[in-house]
Amino acid sequence: MSKKRKMLIVIVSLLVLIQFIRPEKNTGIADTEKDITHSVTVSPEVKNILEKSCYDCHSNHTEYPWYANIQPVASWLANHVNEGKDELNFSEFDTFKLKRKIKKMKKVADEVKKDGMPLNSYLIIHKDAVLSEDQKNKLIKWAEESMLTLQDTLK
Repeated sequence: MSKKRKMLIVIVSLLVLIQFIRPEKNTGIADTEKDITHSVTVSPEVKNILEKSCYDCHSNHTEYPWYANIQPVASWLANHVNEGKDELNFSEFDTFKLKRKIKKMKKVADEVKKDGMPLNSYLIIHKDAVLSEDQKNKLIKWAEESMLTLQDTLK
């Protein structure tokens, strides 16, 4: 058996074996008693934008595409979602201390302003998550107004 053939068999075997590794999926409930709506006002329109463009990575519930069941993509997605939730989890927002809430709302506005969110890598597959200029402006306005409202409670 040639070296190339042996190498191909090893690679294919490894690809088959890693299919049995299943990272935990983020399939909880996004709207909980601790979600952002308990800290700031979220209009139905802003809520819809958040759900389409943010919640897959920044809430306790992800809508997974079919390819999320194939390794190594499944592990990459699990890591990506976990990192997103570590940075900001809208489902747990009400558990944050007030100063952290203010910082997170500022960060939301800043990230949307500089087109940092949603990530381009996410938008390649999720075309419905692309924010129009109007949606960006609404998110920025909402985040900034929410930040000011939260700051007022510090006084």
